[in-house]
Amino acid sequence: MNLAFWKKKKEGQTKKKSVVREWFDAAIFAVIAATLIRTFIFEAYTIPTPSMEKTLLVNDFLFVSKISYGPRIPMTPLAVPFTHHTLPFTQYTKAYSEAVQWKYRRLPGFSEVKRYDVVVFNFPEGDTVALEQNDMSYYKLVRDYGRENVWQQFHVTSRPVDKRENYIKRCMGAPGDTLSIRDNVVYVNGAEAPVPPASERRYNVKTTGDPLNPSRLDELDIDPNPMGVGDSGSYRYDFTPGAVALLKTWPVITSITPYVKQQQADVDVFPHDPAHYPWTEHNFGPLYIPKKGASVKLDSSNIAIYDRIIRIYEGNKLEFKNGRFYINDKPTDTYTFKMNYYWMMGDNRDNSLDSRFWGFVPEDHIVGKAWLIWMSYGKGNIRWSRLFNIIR
Repeated sequence: MNLAFWKKKKEGQTKKKSVVREWFDAAIFAVIAATLIRTFIFEAYTIPTPSMEKTLLVNDFLFVSKISYGPRIPMTPLAVPFTHHTLPFTQYTKAYSEAVQWKYRRLPGFSEVKRYDVVVFNFPEGDTVALEQNDMSYYKLVRDYGRENVWQQFHVTSRPVDKRENYIKRCMGAPGDTLSIRDNVVYVNGAEAPVPPASERRYNVKTTGDPLNPSRLDELDIDPNPMGVGDSGSYRYDFTPGAVALLKTWPVITSITPYVKQQQADVDVFPHDPAHYPWTEHNFGPLYIPKKGASVKLDSSNIAIYDRIIRIYEGNKLEFKNGRFYINDKPTDTYTFKMNYYWMMGDNRDNSLDSRFWGFVPEDHIVGKAWLIWMSYGKGNIRWSRLFNIIR
């Protein structure tokens, strides 16, 4: 293999490369080819949490298509090949350098992000904990201890956009949509959103007094441990729509009803302003999802929704003084969006940290479309029925 193909050989030159040199050239070529494929065509990804169950299961191994939405040009190009943000077998050692930073650019793809696609993206809140965690742990740390204390005590780092944690959710709202949630049912532009057939939702179950048979639940791939136990045969479980239809035929069950949290305005829910937006994770909105080129009027009641977009995602200086908003030192009462934004939610709605808690996902955070399950295992066995399934 001749990597220096541009150099013209001298006449009669027949020097043969050593075996070590041949292997070295082959290794360099393999690294370059694999890096280009990973960056511009597809990348492997593993499901770490149950937030998408049962559409996707923990320890599903996926291929994520970069070309579906157009591959994103690396914004942090100086990095160790085949790593994300830390070196293997280390917790805090960066696998990249910020000496060179490129602006966001994306090559053409086959389509835009479509409503109800399953999408991989970089965590948009920006601050990530360099520790193994479940889906909710970073958010809970910030809520309980405050962001500054979390930074100091739990090794939080602020990473470049393309080096933040990868998340996977379903796009429930596209740019320009209006989304709302009523009694844990999602509505988009006034119409009820379709329910993914393998998604889970929490239900209240009433029985004749006897508990459900845990062995039969396990056979149906249902967690036999109830989420809550009440009086007089009342239980709470996570079910798929198909499981609900089947369980309603069991004589021991008298009723199955969707669980809806009965609570007042929740400060943990986006935009964290219960005085103006008394929303909860089960009753939310209506909320407009920003579209590139669209403008909104700014006032004290809605600035909590758009503050992070203006300051962090689109890099402006935002101030409020003398009763007026100033963007980049210019007084204004409107803002025009520079990017498209998306609303992402887990299929396992009652066990998912998603847009209900941290808001919009900017287009520059989009990694790719979840495409194919190439391997899956659980309980010590390969899940053969899941191999080579297209993700929908």
